[in-house]
Amino acid sequence: MTKLPVLLVLSFLLFNCKEEKTPIPKKKPLPNIIYVLADDLGYGDIKTFNPEGKIATPNIDKMAVSGIKFTDAHTSSAVCTPTRYGILTGRYNWRSPLKSGVLTGKSKALIPNDRSTVASLLKKADYHTAFIGKWHLGWDWAQKTAMDATGEGWNATDFENLDFTKPINNGPKELGFDYSYGHSGSLDMAPYVYVENGMATAKVDTVTVDKGKYTWWREGPTAADFVHEDVTPHFFRKSMEYVTERGKENKPFFLYLALPSPHTPILPTEEWLGKSDLNPYADFVMQVDDYMGQLLEVLKKEGLTDNTMIVFTSDNGCSPQANFELLAEKGHHPSGPYRGHKADIYEGGHRVPFVVQWPAMIKPGSISDEIICTTDFMATCADIAGLDLYANEAEDSFSMLPIFIGNKEFAREATIHHSINGSFAIRKGNYKLILCPGSGGWSSPRPGSKEIEGMPKNQLYDLSKDPSEKHNIFEEHPQKVNELKGLLLSYINNGRSTPGPKQKNSPLNLAGKQWHQLETVLNK
Repeated sequence: MTKLPVLLVLSFLLFNCKEEKTPIPKKKPLPNIIYVLADDLGYGDIKTFNPEGKIATPNIDKMAVSGIKFTDAHTSSAVCTPTRYGILTGRYNWRSPLKSGVLTGKSKALIPNDRSTVASLLKKADYHTAFIGKWHLGWDWAQKTAMDATGEGWNATDFENLDFTKPINNGPKELGFDYSYGHSGSLDMAPYVYVENGMATAKVDTVTVDKGKYTWWREGPTAADFVHEDVTPHFFRKSMEYVTERGKENKPFFLYLALPSPHTPILPTEEWLGKSDLNPYADFVMQVDDYMGQLLEVLKKEGLTDNTMIVFTSDNGCSPQANFELLAEKGHHPSGPYRGHKADIYEGGHRVPFVVQWPAMIKPGSISDEIICTTDFMATCADIAGLDLYANEAEDSFSMLPIFIGNKEFAREATIHHSINGSFAIRKGNYKLILCPGSGGWSSPRPGSKEIEGMPKNQLYDLSKDPSEKHNIFEEHPQKVNELKGLLLSYINNGRSTPGPKQKNSPLNLAGKQWHQLETVLNK
């Protein structure tokens, strides 16, 4: 049964707390929702989260002043594809067939059409839904021949059998988006083709490659209208056009703006090159912040600011491609006080800036230390729209609405973290249990390296005392280890971390291969 929209419920409750002579308030419209996802942006790259940082981000900082910032927000994975899966489905990424790593620009669709998403959910509440940007969840390109003997999409020759003149299948449209415009993988992953509502927007007539230190992208087919340096500005322009257009309609909208930046290729436009006095990565972050300011200005101009919930966050921590060493020399640390970076199980891999502005509901200058996850977006949207979730929807999503309205009773008990190689960690309160030695990712000590030999196979940290994860207290707290491990196993076995009937996790997507990370958890 459908619930009443949350704004109507709140208005009703307020009315009943006042004298009878107070007129019945009119039903408020559901809010517009914009979710802006940066790519490889570190927790320490936004000034409001890292006052010692050297990158100026005045517009995102202003969002935090106008709304709420979360100091302990996490992505469900330390890399791109799996986090995007979690955002749109409200389900931990490792429950999907993808147990580690990321997809390419050629990969088949990861999310099946019968899996509910934020977009398909909000359509039930009469939202117009749009995706603009970097998809990186796979879709099915048309093939020239049924038998494709080429590779997975890491090499230039892997795209020879793709037919760019025909529509794609199993893309954003099939997952609930009324409008879609974007490219298939990361901006350094071929093919470099804009796809609008299932069709390429221009002829794919050339091959491009870049081998620069910051600007590199892999060799691959490129469409006539695809200019790498203009992709981020182009997506913002398309988004601002969408907001202006939809703002004239008497219907709420949901825009998922998935940026390809500041991920490689690091391509600040000429206007921004050198502006940071740090390096091109910092310039690129400043450019993203400026475009966020332009998007916020469009909302203001169209009279949409008050009743638009706009989220700004990142899909994981900063990539080492940003040149951590050079930035550190100049006093800037992309992960702030935290250890590691993109791909890692350490905090720098998955703790991200997270800001929400919604003047109609959120008190300005709010700060929350609640531990939230990017999977929580779907349940939040359901709560806002007054929609029930079925047992097989948003299995790892908890509504953030209570935090938005100042109610401290947030339902999330614990949060599972995941690294690029599929290693697990679980966080409950101040304690974080890591079920692998080392980083589980790209920072030292790396998986499979000699430096990891002889290290404890488990790590436990009290983040309230040791936010940089320097002192492993695994052997000192066996009861805490057993408690957290048992909770992790229950979440895995139940197919969910929310209350409800047991669900099934998807099997590994590679025939004959074992989900060895799960075996590691079971055998510890």
